[in-house]
Formats: sequence, structure tokens, C-alpha cells
Amino acid sequence: MDILRMLEQLGDLVEKPRSFGPITWGLNKEEIAMQIAKVRASLPNELKAAVVTVRESDRIVETAKEDATMTLESARRESERIVEEAKKEAERILEQTRIQQERMVNESEVLKLAKAQAEEIRNAADRDAVQMRRGAEKYALDVLGQLEGVVGKVMTTIEGGRREMERPAPEQAVVPARERVRA
Repeated sequence: MDILRMLEQLGDLVEKPRSFGPITWGLNKEEIAMQIAKVRASLPNELKAAVVTVRESDRIVETAKEDATMTLESARRESERIVEEAKKEAERILEQTRIQQERMVNESEVLKLAKAQAEEIRNAADRDAVQMRRGAEKYALDVLGQLEGVVGKVMTTIEGGRREMERPAPEQAVVPARERVRA
């Protein structure tokens, strides 16, 4: 509920009186405008500041959401790119291993050695692919952690604003006009 916005809407109603044919009815514009001005002036500055804070917090949260979406999408694309590169590298290594094996088919000792080497290369490629995937996942987790920190700061700001709004205003002593003149 935005009190300031409602006061503006009330002011708009005063500016645009209702009419039906030749009959126009409305309210005393000057008096209503005066009352609205008094209500605005009597609103505590904390309320006005809180409204600004809430609007700013909403903007920050929206920006953080957009940043999170872009960051997650970027991390996902980067992860997919790394995994794809690892697959291509593994395929290249496997193809090299197959070519080596074909050269050594006629020699059994050489064939055994080639098989062992191919298996070792395949295992190394699998390990590299797993490491690259873990790296991409760690990167995504780091980005999400940073985003969580930003959102946490925004939530802290919002909670501070709420507490400020919920804190009762200190009562001020009303000093009669005659005493103010003497002082």
C-alpha cells in the first residue's frame, strides 16, 4: 500500500470533477487539496525514506535476478563448451589410438603395448573430461555464491527498512504557542 501514490490519486480525482450532462458535482477542490497537503506534510520522513528504500530494493532485487539469470546462462554455456571440448579431445585421442593400433596389428608384443597405451590415453581423457566438468561446476557454484551474497545484502537492506517502518515513532511533546514565544 503506497500512501503517497494514493494521495496523488485522490488529488487527481479533485482535479477531474464528475459530470452528468449539464450537471457537474464535485468537492471543494481547495479544501481537499489543503487536506492532502497536510497529510503529506504530516507523514514522517522515515515513511517517505522507507518508500524510497522499498522502491530501490525492488529495483536492486530485479537487477540481481537479471544478473543471476545472465550469470547462470553464461555458466551453463561455458560448462557445455568445456564438456564439448573435452569430448572432442577424447575423440581425437581415441582416433589417434585406433590409428596406432592398426599399425601394430601384426606384432603381438607391439599390439599389447598399443592396447595398454590406448587404455592409458582413454583413462587420461576420461579423467581430463571429469576434471573439466568439475571445474565448470565449481565455476557455476562460485558465481551462484557471489549472487547469493548480493541477494543477501539486498535482503538485509529490505529487513532494515521493515524494522525501521515497524519501529514506533517517539512521541513528541506538544509545546503551547505561548510557551514557545517566552522561550
